[in-house]
Amino acid sequence: MPEITSIDPLEALEVIGAARYGMEAASQLQHALQCAHLAEISGASDALIAACLLHDIGHLVGDDRHEAPREDHAIVGARYLAQWFDPAVTEPVRLHAEAKRCLVVVDALYFGTLSTASKRSLRSQGGAMTQAEAQSFGNLPYARDAIALRRWDDRAKDPHATVPPLAHYRALLDDLLRLRNARGLAMTPSD
Repeated sequence: MPEITSIDPLEALEVIGAARYGMEAASQLQHALQCAHLAEISGASDALIAACLLHDIGHLVGDDRHEAPREDHAIVGARYLAQWFDPAVTEPVRLHAEAKRCLVVVDALYFGTLSTASKRSLRSQGGAMTQAEAQSFGNLPYARDAIALRRWDDRAKDPHATVPPLAHYRALLDDLLRLRNARGLAMTPSD
């Protein structure tokens, strides 16, 4: 199981996220910022904007370097983010890879919109869901947010897009942390 680190999520994006995003032309950071910006201009909730910004954090804090089978980056990312955020942030992150598998079934045009790298990762993520799996997925809490995140995720791969910098999202994340703290949950990473 990949080790979960307590590095701040924005620091992980800024320091580690400058590298290319798999086979995509954009870096992890560019991809994260574009996804969050698409959510923001669409009027998404603060929690969903944060999920969009942090949805691929599992690639940065997980152990993606080894050939052996590894835990899915979405699950690693959600568990990592749970140190700081409520399920309104972590669940769309956890479900975003499954949302791609669902969309292939429920939207006949969706597969054609995927990048080559995303089509390749779809195979490694289990391929298209069955109709029954897609229906069950659609009934999960946060499935709608995960589907929205997934659609923005697929569009957020332009290395030349102009979007707000990472610092633009600091206040939003701080507000979400304060909200969680006000509910009596730990605001700092757990050991």
